[in-house]
Amino acid sequence: MAFVTTPATLEHAVPAMDNAEVLRIRNDFPVLDQLVNGRPLVYLDSGATSQNPLSVIEAEQEFYEQRNAAVHRGAHHLAVEATEVFEDARQAIADFIGAEYAETVWTSNATEGLNLVSYALSNAALWSARGRGDARLKELAVGPGDQIVVTEMEHHANLIPWQELAFRTGATLRYIPIDDSGALRLDLAAEILASKTKVLAFTHASNVLGTINPVKELVALGRAAEALVVLDACQSAPHLPLDVKELDVDFAVFSGHKMLAPTGIGVLYGKQDLLDVLPPFLTGGSMITTVTMERAEYLPSPQRFEAGTQRISQAVALAAAASYLTETGLARVHQWETELGQRMVAGLEALPGIRVLGPAAGQERIGLAAFDVEGVHAHDVGQFLDSRGIAVRVGHHCAQPLHRRLGLTATTRASAYLYNTTDDVDAFLEAVAGVRSYFRV
Repeated sequence: MAFVTTPATLEHAVPAMDNAEVLRIRNDFPVLDQLVNGRPLVYLDSGATSQNPLSVIEAEQEFYEQRNAAVHRGAHHLAVEATEVFEDARQAIADFIGAEYAETVWTSNATEGLNLVSYALSNAALWSARGRGDARLKELAVGPGDQIVVTEMEHHANLIPWQELAFRTGATLRYIPIDDSGALRLDLAAEILASKTKVLAFTHASNVLGTINPVKELVALGRAAEALVVLDACQSAPHLPLDVKELDVDFAVFSGHKMLAPTGIGVLYGKQDLLDVLPPFLTGGSMITTVTMERAEYLPSPQRFEAGTQRISQAVALAAAASYLTETGLARVHQWETELGQRMVAGLEALPGIRVLGPAAGQERIGLAAFDVEGVHAHDVGQFLDSRGIAVRVGHHCAQPLHRRLGLTATTRASAYLYNTTDDVDAFLEAVAGVRSYFRV
C-alpha cells in the first residue's frame, strides 16, 4: 500500500488514495452518475467549477428547510439560529485556512475579494487625504510614483483589478515575466519590485500552466520591498493544504465553486490589523455602528466588508465542503491529483502534435493540463471530447496575456479532482489521441 509522506503538513504518514477509494467517493456526487452522448460522464473541468457532494447539497437544503432567516437582524428563534450557523461557517473556513475568525470575509467569489482589496486601497488614499480614518491609511494609500506588481501568468481576476487601481490612482503596473517554458523569471523579480512597490499580487497555482509558485520566496521579495502581498488561492485552496499564517501573505482569496461548494460564495482572508484600518468597499446596512444624515461609522472586520443581506446558505454549504475535504485529507487529495496530473501530462507528451503548457512530466504541478493540438482549434477539440462524454474547458481560461506570451489564442484544459480515477484520465488520453485523425490533420 502506498503512503503519503511528502507534504510538510502531515505529522504522520497516512494511506494514499487509490481508485477503489475514489470510486466510493464518486457515490457522493450524484451529477457524475449520468451518461453524456451515450457514454459515462468523465468530468475533467473542476478547475472551472467542481461538483457538489450530497453533504454540501443537503447542508444548503437543510438551512432553507429549517433555519431560513436574515442574519444579524432579528431576535426571533430562526434569526438567532441562522446567525449562529452563518458565523459557525465563518469559523470553520477560518480554521480550514489557518486564519482567525475576524480575518475571514465573505464575498461572492474570489474576483469580488480582489476588487474589494483594490478599491479599499484606492479609498485609503481618499480617506487619508481628507483626514478620515486611521493614521496608518497614509502608509497603505496608493498613488502616483507607487508601483503595483503582478505576474505574466495571472488570471484576469488578479490582473484587471490592479490595472484599474493603477488607473484610478496614477500608480504604475508592472509584471514579473515568464520564460518560454512558462516559469516565472524570479531572477528579475527583485529588480522589478525595487521601485516603491505597494502591492505584489500573484497566483499560488496557475489555472493554465499547473505551476505551483514558490509562495515563500515571493513573499520574502514582497517583504523586502515593503509591499502588501496578495495571494490568489483559487487553484490551491481546494487541492492542497493551505495555511495563510505560515505563508505570511497579507491577503488571500478563493472561491467556493472550485472546492465542492455552490456558486455565489467566496472568501477574502486579510490580516486583521489591515482589515480593521482599510475603508470599506461596498456600503449599506449591517456593516455600520452609527449613521446620521451626514456620515456613517463602520464596524471592524469582518462585518466592515459585508454590506447588505449575506450569502447565508452558500456560506453554510462552503463550510460543509471544507469539512468534506478535511475528512478526506487535503494532503491525500493533493497526492492523488498529483498522480493524475502526471499521468495526464506524460500521456499527452507522448502523443504527436500535442504541446502541453507548463511543467513537463515529472516536475511539480497541480492536477491539470492545458494543451494545444497542432492544426485543430481548441473549441473543436472540446466538442470532439464532449461527443465522447468527456468534459474539459476550452478557450483562453481568462488568461489572455499568458496565452499571447506563449504564442497561442486558446488551449484545451483537463483538470482533475478527488472524484476522478486513473480510468478517467486514460479515457481522456485515448480520446485526445484520436483528435488529429478525426479532423484529418
